[in-house]
Amino acid sequence: MSPLLILGCISLYFVALLSVAAWTGRKSTTDGYFRGNQRAPWFLIAFGLIGDSLSGLTFISVPGQVGTLSFSYLQVVLGNAIGYWLIAGWILPQFYRLNLTSIYGFLGNGLGVEAQRTGAAFFLVSRLLGSAARLYLAIRVFQVHVFEPLGIPFVVSVFGVILLILAYTLKGGIKTLIWTDAFQSGFLLLAVVLSIAAIGHQLDLGPMGLLDAIQSSPSFHVFNTDWRAPDFVLKQLLSGAALAVVMNGLDQNNMQKNLSCRSLPDAQRNLRSFSVVMVAVNTAFLGLGALLFHYLSVRHITLSNGSTDNVFPELALHHLGPFAALVFVIGLSAATFNSADSVLTTLTTSFCVDFLGFSTDAPSITRRQLQARPIIHCGFAALLLLAILGFQRFTQTSAIQLVLEMATLTYGPLLGLFLLAFFSRLRLGGPVVPFVCMAAPILSWWVQSQSARWFGGYRMGFEVLLFNGVITAAALACFARRSRRSV
Repeated sequence: MSPLLILGCISLYFVALLSVAAWTGRKSTTDGYFRGNQRAPWFLIAFGLIGDSLSGLTFISVPGQVGTLSFSYLQVVLGNAIGYWLIAGWILPQFYRLNLTSIYGFLGNGLGVEAQRTGAAFFLVSRLLGSAARLYLAIRVFQVHVFEPLGIPFVVSVFGVILLILAYTLKGGIKTLIWTDAFQSGFLLLAVVLSIAAIGHQLDLGPMGLLDAIQSSPSFHVFNTDWRAPDFVLKQLLSGAALAVVMNGLDQNNMQKNLSCRSLPDAQRNLRSFSVVMVAVNTAFLGLGALLFHYLSVRHITLSNGSTDNVFPELALHHLGPFAALVFVIGLSAATFNSADSVLTTLTTSFCVDFLGFSTDAPSITRRQLQARPIIHCGFAALLLLAILGFQRFTQTSAIQLVLEMATLTYGPLLGLFLLAFFSRLRLGGPVVPFVCMAAPILSWWVQSQSARWFGGYRMGFEVLLFNGVITAAALACFARRSRRSV
């Protein structure tokens, strides 16, 4: 598939996306930008969350890492599902009770303004880096197969993608993103189904033949029962649940959409139904990965780039035929825009509400705030661009592994703060709050690096997130004072 044809497909996809954004962004208000006027249908949000949570990482990295980690990632996904039910039953009711726009207002209500600002700061850093890693992975594929052959530098490619995202998020905010995320989720799911069909066509395999190929794959192994391994099943289930809670329940990027539902029961239905769909979709991506490696084996193909993240792009664009290449381009386009569009809106929301004290109610909003919001939105777009350029010089590690490892360190302090807010009546203040929240991830990383030597061969994996959160909560509790909480 020629670079110009791929570029044409991307352009058509974006025209369709921009049309959806223009239709949904009509008569957008401040409340529509921040909370979607709290009129969003729960099923639309649930469907849109598929693409928002999967993004380019799942589309490229999950199928690729099947070659090294088999189906063990499904352990984390099953843990994620447990975490979503915990969010729906326990966390969402408390956020709805306070009628929050930024969920870090819950920390301010319970622990004090220093805790609110520290929690928001860790969200800003964590989400910015995580989204940059996701977007970098997708843009890198386009760069190698499209922009480099056309002589376009990487920095220009990144700048162009972020400009496109700004074009449809700057005005409508969450109100627009609920619809564009659903639009992109549809194309993302269609892409994986059609990619599996393309492999079946190339190998002359029907549905049962494809299932047999997956089940007979040497990678078809889910549960690791070695308690010392980082991917031990109980550790992965527990870590997956914790990751879901902190990366979704304690993360403004995902909760802002849930808070835009018409009611708490709608928001709970959204998350519970999404948890089931998420397991099914990730299983499909792992199956796709097994089929990709089966295709490599049957056709005796050796890839030029040994990175697991290169397996799907290389086969789709150069070996599976024009139809598979077209499907891949459309799916990756959906993943590319979905992985970063909402983050600009939610970073802007958190910064405006938690640090600048902006009101989100139309009668209280000032002219100065109306003028500042798009400037802040563009400012975060510039930071996202710089972060992606930083990842350009980073490791060859699987991108999804990298994002999850970063999350265990950067989201740990958020977990600790929310643990105190949920289960104590303590108040926090002074510079000790940001100091402890910065020290805890460093200590956790050091303990993780030494775990095999200290604990008889036991190697800490993603469960270091729990250690990180508990250490943060315990240290902060030592410096806190007891006080009556506001209601």
